[in-house]
Amino acid sequence: MTYKSGIITLVLLLCAIGVVTGWKYFHYMESDPSFCTMCHMTEEGYASWERSAHFTLTCQQCHKMTVIEGNKLLLGFYVKGDKEIQQNHGRKAPWELCIRCHNREAAQGSITFRNSYGHARHVFMKDIGCDNCHGGKLHDMTVDSANCRTCHTDKLVHGMGTVGMVCLNCHNFSSKEQNFISSERCFNCHGGMPRQGVMSGLECHDCHHPHAKLIIESNDCLGTCHSNEAKVGQHGLHMEKASLECLDCHKQHGWTIQMDNARGLCDKCHKLKDPITFIY
Repeated sequence: MTYKSGIITLVLLLCAIGVVTGWKYFHYMESDPSFCTMCHMTEEGYASWERSAHFTLTCQQCHKMTVIEGNKLLLGFYVKGDKEIQQNHGRKAPWELCIRCHNREAAQGSITFRNSYGHARHVFMKDIGCDNCHGGKLHDMTVDSANCRTCHTDKLVHGMGTVGMVCLNCHNFSSKEQNFISSERCFNCHGGMPRQGVMSGLECHDCHHPHAKLIIESNDCLGTCHSNEAKVGQHGLHMEKASLECLDCHKQHGWTIQMDNARGLCDKCHKLKDPITFIY
């Protein structure tokens, strides 16, 4: 081997060592959570990460840095010691990367309203950042309903039995409905409600409005759907002459009056008649 070829071989060997070492360092900085321990005391954060929904991800997949940023931080840590170093990978970068993994759920909702309409409306239609709703305190991404009230200041819950209720008890972001709530969600708590009948095509919240008026009154019936009802059959006579209201006769969630429930209701005021004669 000549002197020249020896030099070339040595240079190539040093380059190969440099490439391998550089790749190992790059992989260590980009993929190995132990790199984070060079600056951070991670015991508490590590424990919360293990309990979180993101435990299959490494730190760097969310707390993303470029190679230059990583080296600047590492160098700054040794030069400045305990002094705070400006950085984005802690509490800023992770929120900007959420869409990278969660885009499918949100995008489907924004296009078809079939999946996660709630995220589509907040992220795409209202341009609300993930961190406005998801706290992210030590890897806990659970939504706190207190964050909802930051924007929805007028959406309080009224009525007995609602103490302790929070927004997400009722509103489901993956619901197909545009207000994120379905009657099935209501039935989880309000069992025993009839699933079939004259009003079964309506959603619970078509009549009941928890943020405004939970218990309906007769005027609500007349003011929304049944405005012409007084002109049908004997309704006008009963409403004007007897001063009866809708709910005096039509009981909620049953609504219809037939012979079996007319007895004990209609004959309180007059002789019992077949309810069909009320209409015709």
